[in-house]
Parts: sequence; structure tokens; C-alpha cells
Amino acid sequence: MIKTLETIVSEKEAQTCSRANININMATRNTRQYSDFNLLFSSHPVTGDVTRKNDEEAVKQSLRNLISTRNYERPFHPEIGCQIHGLLFENFNPVTAQVMKRSIIDTINKFEPRATVLEVKIREKADNNEIVCDIIFRLNNSDRPITLTTLITRVR
Repeated sequence: MIKTLETIVSEKEAQTCSRANININMATRNTRQYSDFNLLFSSHPVTGDVTRKNDEEAVKQSLRNLISTRNYERPFHPEIGCQIHGLLFENFNPVTAQVMKRSIIDTINKFEPRATVLEVKIREKADNNEIVCDIIFRLNNSDRPITLTTLITRVR
């Protein structure tokens, strides 16, 4: 069978296109999606199962849990937690804010492999005995920055 130049060129283009489609499909298939249980334990309206949080919301929930957990609070895992609670009754100054930032960054880097911290901002609301913590991070499967704002209150 003798192939003409046109058929050879069209076969090459078809191979190139199919390879490009395979690469595109593999690239979209390899992006990892994160999921976790919704801690409100609300039921799905159709299936009746516990609802799930996906990607960004799942990691935000995890970060909130890590920051609000004190060391030695989880049985058999005393290392999990953030030391920020020990600093809540200290006089708030730039040094305290820096120690809080460092504590949050260390906790996230150690216990949350799905997120990369870009920046942490600490603000005090002295009138309400609260500290506002803004965590700017990105998911490891994305380049988009995400902001999580959480309120840490002093409870006596």
C-alpha cells in the first residue's frame, strides 16, 4: 500500500492531537481533590449520609480545628495543637503577635500537608477580648491564595 504525503501528514496530526488530548485528560485527572466530613454532621438530603466538605472548605475546616486545639487536648496525640492559647492572656504587643504568628505557621506546616502558608496576620480587638487571625494560604494542588479569618477569644 502506497501512502500519499497528505495521508501521512493527516496521520501525524491525528497522533499529535490524540497525544495532546491524553496529556490534557491526564493533567485534569491528576489534580487531587481533598474532602472531609462536615463537622456539623448534617445529613445529605437525598442519600441521608453525612455531608462532605471538599477542597478549599475541607482544608479551612482543618486549619480552624488545628488552631483551636490545645496541646494535650487530643488523647494519644499530645503533640497535635497550637500554642496560641497560652498567649491569649499575655499583654498584646508586637512580640506577642510575632510569637502567635510563628506558632500558627509551625502548627500548620507540621500537621496540615495539604496547605502552604503564605502569610499570617494577627489583630487584637481589646474591647471584646478577641484576637482576629487572618491566614493566607494556598492548596498544594492550586496556585490561588485563600484567606481564612478566624476569631480566637479569651474565655475566663
